[in-house]
Amino acid sequence: MKKKSLFCVLLSILLCFTTFFLNTSQVFAVNEKLYLGGMTAGFSVQTCGANIVGLCDVVTKNGVESPSKDIDLQVGDIIKSIDGEQTNSACDVEKNIKGKKKVLLEIERDGQIILKNMTLAKDVSGCEKLGVFIKDDISGIGTITFIKGNRFASLGHPIVENDGKLLDILGGKLYKCDITGCVKGERGNAGELRGVFVKNNSIANIDKNNEFGVYGSVNEDFDYSQLKEIEIGNAILGDAKIYSTIHGYEPQSFDVSIIKIENTNNDKNFVIKITDKKLIDITNGIVQGMSGSPIVQNGKLVGAVTHVFLNDPTRGFGLSINNMINN
Repeated sequence: MKKKSLFCVLLSILLCFTTFFLNTSQVFAVNEKLYLGGMTAGFSVQTCGANIVGLCDVVTKNGVESPSKDIDLQVGDIIKSIDGEQTNSACDVEKNIKGKKKVLLEIERDGQIILKNMTLAKDVSGCEKLGVFIKDDISGIGTITFIKGNRFASLGHPIVENDGKLLDILGGKLYKCDITGCVKGERGNAGELRGVFVKNNSIANIDKNNEFGVYGSVNEDFDYSQLKEIEIGNAILGDAKIYSTIHGYEPQSFDVSIIKIENTNNDKNFVIKITDKKLIDITNGIVQGMSGSPIVQNGKLVGAVTHVFLNDPTRGFGLSINNMINN
């Protein structure tokens, strides 16, 4: 998941997502315990609609046909429905065109809905084809900020489309993630954590993607025993710590300084500077995958890391925990 500007870039790596839709009206209860995060996780989310990532010709018994090109489908188009049937994956596409000669496609392009009639091509095996490649989901690595009750919050910024718009998701899962290395950040080029999803170890279900992060519910058998309870505080100028996982599974604390505070209702509420020599030696500062790393000051949770400055990887933006926890 990257969203770049001249000075900063979103830290998360965008992802492949699975279907799991839950009630997004859940809220944090006042009396639930708050636990500090800092653990990286593998994010896998399914988008609403079938995303076209490529066009192709179809080899038929009579030659080569190009049904998608004939009606001017484009990479980046999202198939919302076929003949009125909701379509969110390659499996949905196959099911909704099976046995048909013509279909009506509902396409979303640049925020606009377009209807297109298509004559399908039948390949040499007799299967109907649109002549497109579909990407079902998005996946990547990010950091859990906190868990309150059975609800988790992470990333501190949304997963977005290539054009920067909020990604509409059906749901998804979090997986335990083993961090195996990192690409150091450099001036003009954000680095990244590298890790392996433990696919047989789903720890939570994703149900919400909004301007302040990705949210959901941890599994009933989630192990809270290694987590630290913490209270909420307000950021002030001065020394603080971030909790991030840069190797294996366990988060570590690293020294930072909060050097600027802006009380705005967005995901850039203050500026932090990495001062920890160990973290700078390993990553050069903030890298992708660290978004969501909790910021702790005076023993209280005050925010989450959200962006890195492209011109200086030791500096980045933080989101106030007050914005994040009320979503």
